[in-house]
Amino acid sequence: MKLESIQVPVKNRVLADYWSPNTAIHTFFEYEYSDESFKQRVKYLEQQARDQKELTAIIRRYMEPLGLSEKAKEHLQQLEQGAVAVVGGQQAGVLTGPLYSVHKAISVITLAKEQSEKLQRAVVPVFWIAGEDHDLEEINHTYTMHGVELKKRAYSERSRRKTMASTTSLNKESMTQLINTIVKDFGETVYTEGLIKQLVDALNKSETFTDFFARLMNQLFKEEGLLMIDAADVGFRQYESEYFAQIINHSEEIARLVTEKENEFERVGYDKPIFATNEAANLFYVKDGERHLLERRHHQFVNLAANIKLSREELLAIAEKHPEQLSNNVVTRPLMQEMALPVLAFVGGPGELAYWATLKDAFAALNLQMPIFAPRLNITIITRQVEQLLCEYSLTVEDVWEGKALQLKNQFIADVQDEEAKKQIQTMQRLLLEQYEAFEAYLTEQQISLEKILAKNKENHLKQFEYMQQKVEQTVLSKHETTIRKFTKLQNELYPNDGYQERSYNPYQYINEFGPKLIDEMLKKTYSIGNHHYMLYL
Repeated sequence: MKLESIQVPVKNRVLADYWSPNTAIHTFFEYEYSDESFKQRVKYLEQQARDQKELTAIIRRYMEPLGLSEKAKEHLQQLEQGAVAVVGGQQAGVLTGPLYSVHKAISVITLAKEQSEKLQRAVVPVFWIAGEDHDLEEINHTYTMHGVELKKRAYSERSRRKTMASTTSLNKESMTQLINTIVKDFGETVYTEGLIKQLVDALNKSETFTDFFARLMNQLFKEEGLLMIDAADVGFRQYESEYFAQIINHSEEIARLVTEKENEFERVGYDKPIFATNEAANLFYVKDGERHLLERRHHQFVNLAANIKLSREELLAIAEKHPEQLSNNVVTRPLMQEMALPVLAFVGGPGELAYWATLKDAFAALNLQMPIFAPRLNITIITRQVEQLLCEYSLTVEDVWEGKALQLKNQFIADVQDEEAKKQIQTMQRLLLEQYEAFEAYLTEQQISLEKILAKNKENHLKQFEYMQQKVEQTVLSKHETTIRKFTKLQNELYPNDGYQERSYNPYQYINEFGPKLIDEMLKKTYSIGNHHYMLYL
């Protein structure tokens, strides 16, 4: 396994500016990303130090059924004794969801290790599972390589209700079928049988999307001691009770400040990431298992579509007695993390960076300080077969990203076409059309009116010429299918759906090829958070 770091143009402007000095983006954050910032932030956290025993007990209780490694126990002990944390998170996707979920976890672990050494104090890695999210259509599928073709493989069960991932029961038969389909797409290797057993065993111990996700993530990162907590965990929700009350009491101010900050963000040239409004409550209410976004209207917290109307006092009572009925949105989740965890830095992707840029004043409204934002690592995994194809056609990964593999494919297809056959078909078509013109002229002379029949007859003949041309092209291309498939494989492996690999594929595609120690081997490499892209050659 070989790791290379390359510089590539950052297409996301917010992220590009974040890595550039003297850009407007920096005024929207408390800290720039630097070693000095980490020193300042840890001093701030030491001043805010609090008892972390209850928090540690909640995380331990959540993780014990998943299996606690010695490293996880060590991190829990350190957290209990006052360690700070690097935090990142993701929705509970099928088979961990896209690769960037794994890349986030690697980023969290890497940064925690790095800062622990630099700051000479305990820094633990924490993964926040967004199990409260209810957009199941976003997390119920993955993409695979079926041969050289890209396939979307989705869990067949559908729910019309807005239930959270952490409370949505899995149909184990349907999920087992999906696992088998996905792994079949991967192709048979020496690791396949063990992989299927591992996935099905984890599934059989799980009841919900979040259970399944957490078990798989724990299997992958157990030895590194990655701590995990589900945002929808009832015990954690009870711990957050007083923090929900603070959010409710400052709801109007938070909404106003985020709306103003987003407008400012737009004025300096960026897009609106949230489309915030002054009426937003930035909280969900869970009713009959469904999650409903609240707004503030006429001094009430409402969702008119769900017939929910709550006074501030009623919502505060829910926060006190039944906090599991409340849930955060993109605005309040970072605020809740800051209140609930000792966050040294938050690891996120480009989308998260954009909406975090609107939150600085909202943090201040709750007497909080925005933590350091650490953009996650970008990693592309290159299999041996793909590496061989890149060498065969003298291409780089960047070339594929820029469309050069597709250009070569299209040029090759154009070059192998049988031009003589095409010309002969065109000649036959031209002669036939000339005969039709002569026949039409004769019928007109004889005052025989058959225009519709002639038009239909001519249309049928032209369709046959088109069909013949297509069959010639297909037959020619089938002779060169091997070469065409190579170009298709390069494109779909490295730039599926016109985006980075990490946005489409799950890690098990590569575990099936490399083996169950893939993540362990990846974590043995040296990474650093920064404006670069890592190439991992298996």
